[in-house]
Amino acid sequence: MPTSRKRISAGWPKHLVATGLVLAAVFGSGCKRNESAPPPAGPVDVATVTIHPERVVLTTELPGRTSAYLVAEIRPQVSGLIQSRLFQEGAYVKAGDLLYQIDPAPYQAAYDQAKAALTTAEADLITAEANLPAIRNRAARLKELVAIRAVAQQDYDDASAALRQAEANLAARKASIEINRAAVESARINLSFTPIKAPISGRIGISNVTVGAMATAYQPTPLAVVQQLDPIYVDVVQANVELLRLRQRLESGRLKRSGPVQNRVKLVLEDKTPYPLAGTMQFRDVTVDPTTGSVTLRLVFPNPNQVLLPGMFVRAVVQEGVNEEALLVPQQGISRDAKGNPIAWVVGEDGKVEQRTLELDRAIGDKWLVTSGLAPGDRLIVEGLQRVRPGVRVRPVPFQAEGGRGV
Repeated sequence: MPTSRKRISAGWPKHLVATGLVLAAVFGSGCKRNESAPPPAGPVDVATVTIHPERVVLTTELPGRTSAYLVAEIRPQVSGLIQSRLFQEGAYVKAGDLLYQIDPAPYQAAYDQAKAALTTAEADLITAEANLPAIRNRAARLKELVAIRAVAQQDYDDASAALRQAEANLAARKASIEINRAAVESARINLSFTPIKAPISGRIGISNVTVGAMATAYQPTPLAVVQQLDPIYVDVVQANVELLRLRQRLESGRLKRSGPVQNRVKLVLEDKTPYPLAGTMQFRDVTVDPTTGSVTLRLVFPNPNQVLLPGMFVRAVVQEGVNEEALLVPQQGISRDAKGNPIAWVVGEDGKVEQRTLELDRAIGDKWLVTSGLAPGDRLIVEGLQRVRPGVRVRPVPFQAEGGRGV
């Protein structure tokens, strides 16, 4: 054997022999390290939160638009020429303020004429009433005389006819007086319509007519529009399906009315800023819109500074009720399966991971409101989800809200 080694060494270059010895040493040491490798690591750390029920006031955000509390379209009730306009466009007017003046001359003349006709009718009535007793007495005397054949029958008949004519004339005079009184009242009303006054207090818009224009009684185009803006209505729509769900939750006891503040409503403006004053819910409409399947809710908000103007788009935050035992979980602890169903991973009592399928109600801030799938006391995994699978043993550590555990 020594002779053979000497032959090999003599038959190969020295540098190749040295390389072979180095490779043999490397492979030998690698085999030894593999044989002494440490065992696999134990349970992995996962950050968990323990679920506790809490009291939550549930709200829903609904789109809507503002509308004036009162609206009065100013239309003339008599025809005539606009003599003057006595308001400034966009100004605040009070109920009873004079807005327009229609030329009263023709209506004043008609009123004076009706009064004169009434005076004449009243004078004729006085005359008729004064003449009637004499005519009645003459007819009575002739009746007695004709009975003893002191006068001719014809004379009595003429007297009787004159009496009936006088009585009919008296009745006609009385009816004429009533007609003339009605004519006087009608003329007076028409004359009173020539000054056009504000029926309500509020802001008045642009004037659709100018001085000198001809106005027509009850014309379709209003002269101007007055709107009361404080308070102001907000009309929002809510899907009928949501109303049915809300009713079911209230009847089942999962939600409770929040007492006197139940009807209090908040408002978010179109630029996402909150409206500083709270409103109240006035009523829900009793009819479902067949085209949209929604119901209109009318809200009332104070508007002293007139920040809200008719036609603005807003979002109302309406209280639904109070859930005394709501389960709120961090959104980062909820994932989705291949079908899109929400799932959660929890640590069981034996320290092994369990998968739960959930039913979610809504997002509240950075949390989900869970309706089923979790129970109070469950330890929900919120960090380290990429290292878990069902049945794997883990070591739960408390989740730190500020940045988590970093596991």
